[in-house]
Amino acid sequence: MLIRFLLLVILCVLLARTLRGVLASAIAASRQEPRRPSGPSRGVKMVRDPVCGTFLPPGNALSLTERGTVLYFCSEACRDKHARSRTAVS
Repeated sequence: MLIRFLLLVILCVLLARTLRGVLASAIAASRQEPRRPSGPSRGVKMVRDPVCGTFLPPGNALSLTERGTVLYFCSEACRDKHARSRTAVS
């Protein structure tokens, strides 16, 4: 009977310590400021090459204005391929 009582007391102490540790870490985490992503706050809008589907920043792309719409290409090969396909259709 005494052994059961001692085991129960030890179990209660261990549970209380565990609960206190979990609550202390939860409280500490709630007091911290939310993390902000490092780096630029805004991303760069990407454009898509209509021939191969590659996404790239407009500053790195080759552009072609067609019927009032600006198209962006990743390379001269894609731009030329697009131009050839347009002349073949017309």
